This record gives sequence, C-alpha cells and structure tokens, in this order.
Amino acid sequence: MKTPQPNVLARALRDYFSDHLPRLRGMSPHTVHSYRDSFALLLRFVAVQRRLAVIKLDINDIDAEQVLAFLLHLEQKRGNSASTRNVRLAAIHAFFRYIAGQHPERLEQFQRVLGIPFKRARSRLVEYLEHDEIKAILVAVDRRTTDGRRDYALLATMFNTGARVQEVLDLRPCDLQLVKPSHARLVGKGRKERLCPLWPQTAQLLRDLLAERGTEVQSHEPLFLNHRKEPLTRFGVRYILAKYCDRARATTPTLIPKRLHPHSMRHSTAIHLLKSGVDLVTISHWLGHASVNTTNRYASVDLEMKREAINKVKLFDDTAPTAAFWRTDASILAWLEAL
Repeated sequence: MKTPQPNVLARALRDYFSDHLPRLRGMSPHTVHSYRDSFALLLRFVAVQRRLAVIKLDINDIDAEQVLAFLLHLEQKRGNSASTRNVRLAAIHAFFRYIAGQHPERLEQFQRVLGIPFKRARSRLVEYLEHDEIKAILVAVDRRTTDGRRDYALLATMFNTGARVQEVLDLRPCDLQLVKPSHARLVGKGRKERLCPLWPQTAQLLRDLLAERGTEVQSHEPLFLNHRKEPLTRFGVRYILAKYCDRARATTPTLIPKRLHPHSMRHSTAIHLLKSGVDLVTISHWLGHASVNTTNRYASVDLEMKREAINKVKLFDDTAPTAAFWRTDASILAWLEAL
C-alpha cells in the first residue's frame, strides 16, 4: 500500500515544531509543549467538525470560522476561562504568522485567522498568604517522615524565592550555593537566569534534604523528587500545598475562604517583601518580572497597607461650604471651566 505524502498542513506542523520553534526561535521545551497541546486540541476539534480523520486535514480545513468555533468550544464545552482561551489563540496566531511566510498565496485566509482578537479576561483578586497563615501551613507538615521533610523544604523554598512552580521543579543541586552567601540560580520565562538569595534557614533545609538523600551538591538530577524517585510535577506541588492548607484550616480560619494554588506562594513572597520595605524594582528582579509594571499590582492588594494609608489621610471638614453649590446654568458652566 502506497504511503500518503504529507500535505501542506502536515509539512508545516512538522517543520514548525521540530525546527522553527526550538532551533530558530530558541523556545523552551515548556513553550513548545504548550503550543503542541493547543494544536492537538484544535486538530481533534476540526476533524470532528469536518468529519475527517486528523491525518486527512489540510490547511484549507482550518479557516477563521473553524478557529472561532474552536475557541467557543473551549469556553462553553470545556469550561476554560478567557485567559486559557487567549493562550490557545496565541499559539494559533504564532503558527499562522509562520505559515504565512511559507505560503503567501494563502495570505488572505491566514490574515483572517490572525485578525481574531483576544478576549478581555476578568482580572481576579490576587490571593496571598499572611505570615501567620504560612506558619500554620508549615506547622501542619509532619517532618518526622521523609516526604514531610521534602514537603517542608519545598514550601520553604517556594516562599523564600517567590519562584514560579516550574522554576522550582527545574532546580538541581548544582544550581544551589548553600554556603554564604547562599543563593539559587533560577531559569525563568524566555530562559532568563537570575540569582535569588536564600535565607540561612532555607539553605540549611536544602543541605539536610541533600544529605538525607545522599545526593552530591554537583548533581544534575532534579532537586525535588516524589516517593518513586521521579521528578515532582506541577500537579504534585498543587496536591502538596492543598493537603497542608486543608490541615491548617482547622487552626487558621482565615484560610477557609481563600482559593489557593502554587502561584499563591509567589504572590505571598511579593507582598511580604513589599511590607518589609523592599522597593518595587528589587522585587521585580527578585521575581524575574520582565517589567516593573507587572510588579506594581502588588502595591494595591494588601489591605493592611491600604488601612495605614487611610489613617494618614487628613479627613475633610464637613462644616466647610460646598464647593460645587450653584444656582444657575451659568454658574455650573463657570464651575466646570474652573476645574
């Protein structure tokens, strides 16, 4: 039986994921995997809509109408948020910008896909942990067990560094300097490296973790492993944090209404640095933000700081005459012009 030749879509996807993204663009494996997952979902959806096998799909089968239907499917059927929808659309846009340069004769079709706008996502309240809440979570860890000592070191490292979950999971012993001045080398978005200082307590926890496991400080294996000696995953970190949050809620009621996830530890680090008097530029470098504008949002989320600001404001005198008192249309216009 004659093997079918790859069509335009198949060739473009192969070159895009095997050569363009990793070699020419230098994208990290995590970015490539995210784009891959987006296209796996898209291809399966279009195949069902077109009543074709995925292998039979060609570039003409993926037009703007199909992409819009796919985005609607993500929100209505899969229950994805607008933010997740936008992530999928960004991956689709990136591919169509690439293929537009390869096949300019189909530019009109590709431009219609590229013209699909991102949806405004609802800005959610930043959930973070107060100092007492972090202490309650750490106290809930049973450090008499091997997994408990690993979990304690993991949570302490996350709060110390404010690192993204994947940054912590990518840590290796060789990325750590556990003698003064102790620090961790983190690799963030866009493969940008930064050095994050470690508190003496955190450095000691990590030294103990490596000693218990019998791991050399020059080792290139992942720092945090599960009980099967395999690299810990993002889902594993989420499970660990949720487990100890549930335990801590029994003694700390303020944790009950909070929707916490691993990124909450990163928010908590930023808030505590801010409350300790650290300037926003330093916090931005600490967290590995591309712009200090991203860090500015933390200046507006802490209730205690807002209360202190209110207490410093001089109350208005309610006995003073009202400045906006008018009797005629002319006085209204005069007042507006004087603003």
